Amino acid sequence: MSTATTPTDAQELTPVSADSLAELLVATERPPRPGAVAASLTFGWRAVLRIKHVPEQLFDVTAFPIMMVLMYTYLFGGALAGSPSAYIQYLLPGILVMSVVMITMYTGVSVNTDIEKGVFDRFRTLPIWRPAVMVGYLLGDALRYTIASAVMLAVGLIMGFRPDGGVLGVLAGVALLLVFSFAFSWIWTMFGLLLRTEKSVMGVSMMVIFPLTFLSDIFVKPETMPGWLQAFVNNNPVTHVASAVRGLMEGDWPVDEVLWSLGWAAVLVAVFGPVTMRLYNRK
Repeated sequence: MSTATTPTDAQELTPVSADSLAELLVATERPPRPGAVAASLTFGWRAVLRIKHVPEQLFDVTAFPIMMVLMYTYLFGGALAGSPSAYIQYLLPGILVMSVVMITMYTGVSVNTDIEKGVFDRFRTLPIWRPAVMVGYLLGDALRYTIASAVMLAVGLIMGFRPDGGVLGVLAGVALLLVFSFAFSWIWTMFGLLLRTEKSVMGVSMMVIFPLTFLSDIFVKPETMPGWLQAFVNNNPVTHVASAVRGLMEGDWPVDEVLWSLGWAAVLVAVFGPVTMRLYNRK
């Protein structure tokens, strides 16, 4: 039984010339170019999906913070405050800052890894807002910082930490820490673009992070230190953030320390943001 061919079918089978195809493509309306926010959120979601497919990346925001809280509380608590339960009231906000600041270096490692795999060559050809790729990395890592903060606070509450600032003070402290960490991560995006291997990025990051975190008021008050060391500790950005987070969680609402922390965050973005984008455009 034969099947009749409709005029429409005949038209579909007719070859289209190159000129006609070109006219059709030109006449077709292009999709709108994605905005800065949409592009940044898309790359942020890409970073989240990487965590989904490689859940081992959550090790440094789960097991590592728990180990830090337990180790420092029971190791130094009796010597510095008389008991671990008394010391954790001072230590936990500071060790929270330390843990989150230390894991910011993995932003640079992720950037460097994508460069080595050639993914950046594809990103640079896309018609998107240029900084969206970098902002996406930072937004994805902000989720990791939030998970680390939640884990440490949960462990601290189990161990006896009682923030006098209540839920509002804790949320304000975590929010301030996330803002600073987002700004601090721009340093590692710069190193991720500048250095050749991820091992180099981690090595340089540790050389910067260790003095900033250990030479601060995270573990002890600056008043117990030598005068020459107090000068560095009191002007250390990590000290300002740790003091601000500690004060917010205690319910004191230290305006000066909060402003210092936000000021440092603004300076970090203003300095390392343009440098990072310059390196990205030239990479």
